[in-house]
Amino acid sequence: MSQSTTHPSTPSRLNLIWRKWRFHLNVLLLLIPLGFMPKYFSEAALFRGDEGLGQRDVGEIQVGPWSLRLAEFRNEAPRQEGPAGPMKHFNAALCQRCIGQVKATYLRIGKPRSLRAAGVIFFGSPYRMGALLPVPSKTQPDAELWITLEGWDGSMHQASIPLSQASPATVAWLNTQGTQR
Repeated sequence: MSQSTTHPSTPSRLNLIWRKWRFHLNVLLLLIPLGFMPKYFSEAALFRGDEGLGQRDVGEIQVGPWSLRLAEFRNEAPRQEGPAGPMKHFNAALCQRCIGQVKATYLRIGKPRSLRAAGVIFFGSPYRMGALLPVPSKTQPDAELWITLEGWDGSMHQASIPLSQASPATVAWLNTQGTQR
């Protein structure tokens, strides 16, 4: 009987390189995600509300006897959100004394004709409400953002601010859309 002995084959050049550098490549794979961590923590703080209402706080807006703080959630152009078209995210917080008096808060581009057309309703707690506002492609850059507050007593109060003050990124986007039409 003859036994065949197997000789270990000599490792290939690629195998030698892998054995030498695999530790360094694994460390690199661990370090790459660390480069994205500051942006991740910044976004997480923004969603939690630790950094205020948004990246661009418009400030306090007086609406009849009440007031609210309005903020553009991100300082960027409206995003395409399915069949509804481009949408812009805004956050708002009611004043402390008017929390129990305000039933609903609405936001719209252009003056509402009635309460039925008051715009999108803010959702969430009165301390941090959010709304996705549709931005029609025919919107003029000098348009106004209308805020409607409806009280529990049936009263309705409105105020407006220029869209350029609330969201300069949206106005810049509208200007580029105008040149593409």
